[in-house]
Amino acid sequence: MSTDPSDDPRSAAIEQLKRFGLSTYAARTFVALQSLGTGTAKDVSGVSDVPRTRVYDAIDELHERGLVDVQQSSPKEFWAISAETTRGMFEQEMDHRLSVLSGALEELEPAHRSEEQQGVWTVNGRSAVTDRVIEFVQEADDEIVYMTVEGLLTDDVIDALGTAAQRGVTISLGGVSSDVQDRIEEDIPGAELFDSLWVWSDTPAGRLLMVDGAQTLVSVLVNGDDVPPTDPRSETAIWGAGETNSLVVVLRAIFTWKLGDAEPPT
Repeated sequence: MSTDPSDDPRSAAIEQLKRFGLSTYAARTFVALQSLGTGTAKDVSGVSDVPRTRVYDAIDELHERGLVDVQQSSPKEFWAISAETTRGMFEQEMDHRLSVLSGALEELEPAHRSEEQQGVWTVNGRSAVTDRVIEFVQEADDEIVYMTVEGLLTDDVIDALGTAAQRGVTISLGGVSSDVQDRIEEDIPGAELFDSLWVWSDTPAGRLLMVDGAQTLVSVLVNGDDVPPTDPRSETAIWGAGETNSLVVVLRAIFTWKLGDAEPPT
């Protein structure tokens, strides 16, 4: 179902309200009241797919969440809070839930994560791969080597790289087109730009990342450029960590050779 308000604002609003925990009837009732301003159960039922007898149950749910006020008249009138106030309420609720979740997960994490891992891990979807790249970049202490196509060098990745550079991490970037080099030089001072290992744009490769010589990630673009970035099939990656991890060993050798610190591998 589309959630773009420009396509169908009513359906988009109902879908998002349901994701915030409202029942279908409550979401439809709230959206109806938004368009009405105020209204009775009959009014709400007339402009929504909510049976009149179920409007009252929906109002009780909304009233308990602080989303509607009730006028004790005959018949009862209902008034919905503004869109801005609704957003603020849900933002506060979401912030609280995220805070509780984060605290709980931190309590559950082992005191020390294993830095040495056998084999590789997979991650699917461009957003998920980007999140993993940013996470690894944020954990870097000494060096980051990153090759990518221009379309995947997004603002959030550049910001993370820039922050890493500010704390003294050495940044080497490959596969960057001349169109974005000026921005790289401005946002990531001191970043070293190097030529790609191959004609990057002619391959389905997405990204190559090495962090501190001990953590690496490799991704490929799947099913061509026509796949939306939100589609899990748009990009898939494997990553590994540890000095002796096979993926780390291979990419470390390639990057070390490419950056001129060793003889070409034979």
